[in-house]
Amino acid sequence: MSVISAILLFGFLIFVHEMGHFLLAKLSGVKVLKFSLGFGPRVIGKQLGETEYVISAVPLGGYVKMLGQEDLGEVEDAGDAAEKDRSFRYKPAYKRVLIILAGPLFNLLTAVVIFFFVFIAGVPILSPTIGEVMPDTPAAKAMLQKGDKIVAINGSPVRQWAEMTDIIQGSAGKPLALTVQRKTALLPISITPESKKMKDLFGEERKVGLIGVKPSGETFTVTENIPNAFKDAFLKTWDIAAITVVGIIKLIQRIVPAETIGGPILIFQLAEKQAAAGYLNYFFFAAVISINLGILNLLPIPVLDGGHIFIVGLEAIRKKPLSEQTIVIAQRIGLAFLLMLMIFAMYNDIFRIISGKPLP
Repeated sequence: MSVISAILLFGFLIFVHEMGHFLLAKLSGVKVLKFSLGFGPRVIGKQLGETEYVISAVPLGGYVKMLGQEDLGEVEDAGDAAEKDRSFRYKPAYKRVLIILAGPLFNLLTAVVIFFFVFIAGVPILSPTIGEVMPDTPAAKAMLQKGDKIVAINGSPVRQWAEMTDIIQGSAGKPLALTVQRKTALLPISITPESKKMKDLFGEERKVGLIGVKPSGETFTVTENIPNAFKDAFLKTWDIAAITVVGIIKLIQRIVPAETIGGPILIFQLAEKQAAAGYLNYFFFAAVISINLGILNLLPIPVLDGGHIFIVGLEAIRKKPLSEQTIVIAQRIGLAFLLMLMIFAMYNDIFRIISGKPLP
C-alpha cells in the first residue's frame, strides 16, 4: 500500500502540473498534439480528437507537446495559415508565458486546496504542556514541573507549544513572566531564557533562548471555518514556497550541504512514512511536494518551465525568435544538467539507505 501511495502521489502531482499547461494552451488557441504522463516509450494511450493521451514508461515527469513548440517544420510543412495561427511559437509572448506558468501555478493552487481541506478536517496541535524538565536549566531553577501547562507569557495567552517556543527563543537573556497552570491552580513564575546555539532549518547556527523543557506530546485538534481555512491555506502555501526558495538559494551558496539533496527514492520513503502516520500527514506531505514541484520548475534551466520562460523573454527582447539549433543545444545542456542532478540525488538516496541514516 505504501508503494501505491507514493506512485499515486507522483502521478497526481504530475497530472496536475501538465493539466495546467494543457488547459491554458487550449484556452489560448494552441493545438496540443500529445499529453503524456511519464517519459520515454509509450505504454498505453488513446487518440481523442487532435490530442494523443498517453502513459509512458518512465514515471518521473510528464509533458504536453504543442504544435510548433519544438519543431517549426511542423507548421511550415503544413503550409496552412490556420495551423500557423494555432502554433505555440507564433503566439504572443505573454500568452506563451501564461501557458508555461500554468503548470507551476496549478501545483501551488493544488497545495492551497489540500491545505484548505486539511484545516477544515482539523489539525492536531501540540499543547504547551511540559513533559520533562532538564536538570540545571532555567526551568529547573524556576521549579517548573512535569505536567505544568504554560497558559500565558507576559500577560499574552499561549495556546500551543509553537507559540511558547517562538516567544522563548526570541527572548534570550530577557526575564519572562509565565502564567502556569498546575492542576487547578494558576501560578506566576518568573524565568529568564539562557542563550544557546542551535541549528535552524537550513543547518545554520544561531543564538536562541532556551529554558530546558520538553513537550508532553499532548495534542488537541483545531478546526477552521471556511474563510479562515482559505486564508490559512494561502498563508501556509506562501510560507512553504518562501522556505523552498530560501533553501535553493542557500544550497547554491553551499550553506546547505549538497548531501541533503534527495531524489525519487527519498520521496517514496517519505510518502510511505507519512501514509503510515495517517491521511492528514500524507495530504500535508503531498501539498509540500506539490509546492516544491512548482517552485523547482521555475528555475531558469532549459527543459524546465523557468528555462522556457527565459527563452521567451530573450525572444521578446530580441524581437525575433531564437534559431531552432540554439534552442535544441540549450535544451540538451539543460537535460544533461538535470540528469546529472538526478544521478547525484539517487546516489545520496542509496548512500542514505546503506549508511542507515534516518529520514529527514
